[in-house]
Amino acid sequence: MSPEHILCDPTLSMERRKCSVHKKILEYYCTEDETCICVSCMFGGHTGHETESLDEASEKKKETLRNVLQKLLTKREEMEERVQSLQEHRRKLVEEAAGDIERFAALFRDLRRRLEDLERRILGQISGRAERVSIFIWDLEIKKEELSRKMCDIEELCNMTDPLTVLQESDTGDLCDTEDGDNEDRERHEELLHDGGRLDVAGISHTLHTLSDIITEGNVSFYIQGAEDILLDGNTANNTLHISDDRKTVSRSDRNQNLPETPERFQDCPQVLSSRSFSSGRHYWDMDIGGSDGWIVGMCYPSIGRRGWQSVIGKNNKSWGLYWNGDQYRVRHDSKEIPFFSNPSSTRVRIDLDYEAGRISFYDLCDPIRHLHTFTTTFTEPLHAGIGVWGGCIKICGGNRGK
Repeated sequence: MSPEHILCDPTLSMERRKCSVHKKILEYYCTEDETCICVSCMFGGHTGHETESLDEASEKKKETLRNVLQKLLTKREEMEERVQSLQEHRRKLVEEAAGDIERFAALFRDLRRRLEDLERRILGQISGRAERVSIFIWDLEIKKEELSRKMCDIEELCNMTDPLTVLQESDTGDLCDTEDGDNEDRERHEELLHDGGRLDVAGISHTLHTLSDIITEGNVSFYIQGAEDILLDGNTANNTLHISDDRKTVSRSDRNQNLPETPERFQDCPQVLSSRSFSSGRHYWDMDIGGSDGWIVGMCYPSIGRRGWQSVIGKNNKSWGLYWNGDQYRVRHDSKEIPFFSNPSSTRVRIDLDYEAGRISFYDLCDPIRHLHTFTTTFTEPLHAGIGVWGGCIKICGGNRGK
């Protein structure tokens, strides 16, 4: 600071002001340039420094604090929304976990029951085989004693000197009975040595394959986080079908929808395809078929025909379908059909796609899940979900829109 600057206490008009540069209350007054300065100004020069009132400075500080507070409030609201979203997600996970626990508990109970039945049957066959042999040995021992007794009787006859006594003893019937018994014993002996004592390998193998299928069915829900979000493509829907606003339900209508004719639209069959296609990976989704008494669900190439009854899902080599005609299940591909003589055990079916493995599987979502059929091939195009409805409605279950 220049030596000619003389500092003194600020006047009353300046004492409630502060330095706008250093944000400090003014403490000194310079007689040289008639500027009121703060301590920091004394060591760094003060020419041109402006002052502001404490009230003005306070309002500016408050405004800054208000802006910070608003930002903090906005951030807290965002955090609360995230917490609510995570709580809702956790609730759904808990519900899904409870359902999975119940379903797999039933599955394991069924597996244990079947394994116990198989164990009893195998052990019974093993112990029964030895028991049958033991019984046969016991029978042979008895017959051997009877033969020994008869041999003694015959030897006594042979040693008799009285011919009348010898002739009075008749043994023809006994000898015939012995020969017949020998034939039966030989057959029984061969049976036990060869076929009669073997385990029911075919039956055991069938049971094990059944258990393997059940275990495979149980794994369906673990290879993927959840059901895919499938939406219907209204541009492919036949004129007799009505698509819901959320694009997850398709209903058969008695009224023509007067939809524009496009190359993508099914013209003769009451069918619709999904907007999404799959060209890789493994996916599944569920169908609620309880509202329809005649339906088709399956997978289609986008190149499937759109005119004539040859465009029905499963009536060509570009689609694979599961049918219900009100009487029985059946699967169809390339017009080849396989019927199942059983009724649906639930109102939901699952479609399971493994694109790389070339598998499309269908399941009845009863408890435990029942495997219906698996198609195996090599896919050459992307696949769309396909639905046909002859009456009522079908709803796609699982998945969240916009997911």
